[in-house]
Amino acid sequence: MKSMKMIKRAQRGFTLIELMIVVAIIGILAAIAIPQYSSYTSRSRAAGAIAEISSSKTAIAMCYQETGIFTNCIPGSNGVPTIGVTKNITAVTSVTAGVITVNTGATDTASPPAALTIVDTPTVPAGSANMVWTNTGTTCDGAGGRGFKSGQGDCP
Repeated sequence: MKSMKMIKRAQRGFTLIELMIVVAIIGILAAIAIPQYSSYTSRSRAAGAIAEISSSKTAIAMCYQETGIFTNCIPGSNGVPTIGVTKNITAVTSVTAGVITVNTGATDTASPPAALTIVDTPTVPAGSANMVWTNTGTTCDGAGGRGFKSGQGDCP
């Protein structure tokens, strides 16, 4: 009989306080993880957008090499392709005189979130054989940790 009481005591479940502690720990972890995940996905979309325009950047460089001026380097002429819309590039604002302007799938921390932009401008420094691209869009300002850091994504 005594052993029967011991078995029943050993099979008890968790107390309410133990369950509340577990729920509190999960809540704290979720409060940290969800904003970090949002920042991670935003940065990856910005990186995806800069990768997706790389073929156009190469074509613009070749166009400049062949024609000597950027004004002829527009989509559909001189080998410059038209940039398509994807989940990383939500809108192509313009590709004019070699300057590529697109809206990305990356967003800032505002409410409602606004799409971050890439404005990639080519320059050829005097006496240099290399073209330098400079991104002056909103993806470079950090956007609350959701964009590029300095030195990434053509950001100065």
